[in-house]
Amino acid sequence: MKVLDLFCGGGGFSRGFYEANFEIVAGVEIDKEAGMTYSYNFPKVKLYNEDIRKLPSNTFDKYSIDVIIGGPPCEGYTPINPKREKEPIMRLYKDERGRLTLEFIRFLAHIKPKYFVMENVLQITEGQLKQALINEFKWAGYENIYFNVIRCEKYGLPSRRTRMFISNFPIQEYFEKYEREKKCVWDAIKDLPIPYFPHEIDNHFYVEVSKKLQKRIVKTPIGKSALGFKIGKKTYWTYERLDPFKISPTVRGTAKFIHPFENRILTVREHARLMSYPDYHIFLGGTNAQYNQVGESVPPLIAYKIARLLKKIIKGEVKHG
Repeated sequence: MKVLDLFCGGGGFSRGFYEANFEIVAGVEIDKEAGMTYSYNFPKVKLYNEDIRKLPSNTFDKYSIDVIIGGPPCEGYTPINPKREKEPIMRLYKDERGRLTLEFIRFLAHIKPKYFVMENVLQITEGQLKQALINEFKWAGYENIYFNVIRCEKYGLPSRRTRMFISNFPIQEYFEKYEREKKCVWDAIKDLPIPYFPHEIDNHFYVEVSKKLQKRIVKTPIGKSALGFKIGKKTYWTYERLDPFKISPTVRGTAKFIHPFENRILTVREHARLMSYPDYHIFLGGTNAQYNQVGESVPPLIAYKIARLLKKIIKGEVKHG
């Protein structure tokens, strides 16, 4: 089964499908540093490192695509964005980043793959958005759409992450019935060496912070945060010292965590472990770009479980409507 990954980022979605033995044939990603990471990890995949809006609908005709996956940018929908459109419907049709969701659907309409999965934040179905998306997918040729709410930490991810996976085959009901696995922060990072000393693990390097922040880190107890910022009336916290025996908060590109026992922030590799990336998945680019690539991705473990489910559906081992 040949897979096209739209908005592929550093390759979390592709990694899961690749590990499940799907053939990833092409990806699209506008960010240059994320594109470097993707191409390094998937050298045989044709990467279109450009603006998806400039790609003609027939760009991928030569690949005979069976599955389209992807996570369009969530900035147009997430409440963390202070400039988010007030009317939910305008987030899809007016906001430039929100409109990128329609680019995913544009390629669905032209390619008409047998299966697709699109990931985003839960707020992509707020207000009139859900019906609007149903109408758009229907225009693309897909009548039966599943809005799967997946709490990733229930299925083996050591960090909290609740996301919407929109697909044309059921995911949530299968996960809730068959998938159960829980891991904590320490399960994920305990075997990594202290980054101050020589080792051979990629992306596991010590990251310096300002003297002011370092003083706050030293004083920050487990479960508390060194910094916070307000958006409207809500305060968002960052630089939280993780409880080693619980799952971590959601890994985001802009947020960083403090190590449970050491007075330092987690390395990129430790963030990647919390997102279930294998150590052989290497991140390139600047330090902040690497953190962003990890935090703004689909966890490979969840992508793998979805891909494995799809394999069972294809083989007829799992029935769906």
